Amino acid sequence: MGVPPPAMAGAMPAAGRAAERPAARVPGRELAGVVVGRGSEVTGFVVGDEVYAYAAGAYAERVIVAEQDAAQKPAGLTFVEAAAVPRDAVAALQALRAAGTGEGDVVLVHGAAGGSGHFAVQIARALGAERVLGTAEPADHDFLRELGAEPLVEPTEAGEPYDVAVDFAGGDATAAALREVRDPARAVSTVNPAIAAAGGRYVAPAPHAEDLRWLADLADRGLLRASVHRELPLAEAADAHRLLNAGHVRGKVVLTP
Repeated sequence: MGVPPPAMAGAMPAAGRAAERPAARVPGRELAGVVVGRGSEVTGFVVGDEVYAYAAGAYAERVIVAEQDAAQKPAGLTFVEAAAVPRDAVAALQALRAAGTGEGDVVLVHGAAGGSGHFAVQIARALGAERVLGTAEPADHDFLRELGAEPLVEPTEAGEPYDVAVDFAGGDATAAALREVRDPARAVSTVNPAIAAAGGRYVAPAPHAEDLRWLADLADRGLLRASVHRELPLAEAADAHRLLNAGHVRGKVVLTP
């Protein structure tokens, strides 16, 4: 499929499975756009379909996307909002599933106001969590409440162990996730592989069309929203990364043509 993406999300560094590319790779891992062409073996999409994808090389005017890395764009999201979803929401979903998140769980999300974190809060609720608590700066606490999370500055504030802890922040948050959860096997990080050596789980997010379809259904039922901190033109991609590296981004930064 050849996709001219109306929107491309500026997010975390590339992770997970990457499509084959020349040595000089175009950055970017998520996008939303319209199909303008398809390969002879593509059966799930036609020209004109609105899609979103977790795919390499998204910082471009046109992108080649593998069929298994894309899904129909959620009808309830704009292209800009949809472009903010694929990589970080898939990471959140895969981490929560690896932790066995389900009915009645108390879930702690480290970095809950960030890209994967704000999706994890909503997805945990959709998976049946009874309570979701999230660490964030005080300025982001009202935002977390809007998403359905109980905000914390430090995870020990709750005064009780958690059933599930997911780490999207790294650093001290990885050790905290292991320390605060009842069973270390239900502490999961998508950013720090060292968690596995201490009994937790490391998840390297990977594209998966079924996950994208699951998330699209969640969004279309009004149970998943994408918070876009700022839109910037593609020509200012470097500035977008400077903004991300400076921290204090609530949700996602999205690039548009």
